[in-house]
Amino acid sequence: MSQRQYVSSGTPWEAMVGYARAVRVGPLISVAGTTAVDAQGQLVSPGDAYAQTVFILQKIEQALHELGASLKDTVRTRIYVTDIDRWQAIGQAHHTFFGAIRPASTMVQIARLVDPAMLVEIELEAWVEP
Repeated sequence: MSQRQYVSSGTPWEAMVGYARAVRVGPLISVAGTTAVDAQGQLVSPGDAYAQTVFILQKIEQALHELGASLKDTVRTRIYVTDIDRWQAIGQAHHTFFGAIRPASTMVQIARLVDPAMLVEIELEAWVEP
């Protein structure tokens, strides 16, 4: 079995629930649902879906780098939004990072996230060629 590598972003939920921001096993990297919470546990850009999406993708990009990967290794994103009417702003931010990479992607509306001011949560899967 391949050795597991973990990345933590330090949010309180990781220790409380028992998960890592990202896990790499062999060439596969799975990034947990990521929201726009900074290292101090504060929500970034309440009410701004575009800015939250950009922050989330930057946070995910950092986790990938820590595991020896980059956004170009992304094969799938899953985007959970609390208001699907904001899809264009969220999609625009996603395009900024993935326009040339074009991973498989899903965007769905959900009832709510942990904090009602959170508008977006993103999961990602990457495959790093050996």
